[in-house]
Amino acid sequence: MDYKPDYNNLLDVAFNREPKTIPIYEHNISDEFMEKVLKIKFRHLINGDRNDKIEYFKHYCGFFKDMGYDTVSFEQCITSILPGSGALYKNTPPVIKTKADFDNYPWDEVEDMFFAAFTENFEILSECMPNGMKAVGGPGNGLFEIIQDLCGYQELCYMSVDEPELYEQLFERITVLMCDIWKRFLDQFADIYCVCRFGDDLGFNTQTLLPEKSIKALLISRYARIVEIIHSYDKPFLLHSCGYIFGVMDDLIDIVKIDSKHSNEEKIAPFKKWVDLYGDKIGNFGGIDVGRICDGTREEIEAYVTKVYNECIGHGGFALGSGNSIPDYIPVEGYLAMIETSNKLRLK
Repeated sequence: MDYKPDYNNLLDVAFNREPKTIPIYEHNISDEFMEKVLKIKFRHLINGDRNDKIEYFKHYCGFFKDMGYDTVSFEQCITSILPGSGALYKNTPPVIKTKADFDNYPWDEVEDMFFAAFTENFEILSECMPNGMKAVGGPGNGLFEIIQDLCGYQELCYMSVDEPELYEQLFERITVLMCDIWKRFLDQFADIYCVCRFGDDLGFNTQTLLPEKSIKALLISRYARIVEIIHSYDKPFLLHSCGYIFGVMDDLIDIVKIDSKHSNEEKIAPFKKWVDLYGDKIGNFGGIDVGRICDGTREEIEAYVTKVYNECIGHGGFALGSGNSIPDYIPVEGYLAMIETSNKLRLK
């Protein structure tokens, strides 16, 4: 489409300011899905040499530009380079089950492993960024996700009772690791990123995954340390968290000092509820339930996107997009119906 992107639109939303033009936003868009839309095979290039990666990022960034986004969403996940990880994402056996496992884990090597794996990708992303655009993201994964990927959710729950000292040690050690990675990342790549974020799914349909008192005791103050680093580089922080987390939202806003929030499902609450409750405090991203994109006809999606847009416009910082992400199984027709309707509404 003939649209001149301006990352300041999304930056304004992240700081809960009404932007010149309402931006569209996605937490992640699968590159396999991009191939279906573009009818070009390119995702294999990310595993090639530098020239291959340049070609990959030209297509990847070009997709966001062509669809009408002001920013490119791109992160590199910490869990993907952690030795022995995979309990959360791949259902592998936990690598840390005992104090000996914790003590013998190569914590001091992980930071260098992350940058050895991903520095070139961040550099090429910067080189291929279209005019007027910047990136959103950074080192992916939140504290709770990283712990689960090392320990497994069920085993972590057992550990909280059987070995409470080890349980808390894990939260603290991974916080130190995240702080070190984020500071080094921002030292090198702050210029290309306008908004920093990580995803940490704290809840499901009816409640949080950990007791609210545990989130407040173990996560909130540690999140705040990471976000303080991000704020020290004059960057807003966007939290992606799925689930029913209303009981800890005030702490996330007042103590962690998140600037904005993404992720919503209608079976938890209409997006309007998030905007009504928090629109005067933080920017709100998303709004379009993924199920509607998958199951709705073009006419139904157009009507639904228009309804969400009209309910949320004028209520603080607001960016329109899916309430979660665009994985490879999303119907192309449903996604394009959402995007085309969004662009008609915001660019009229």
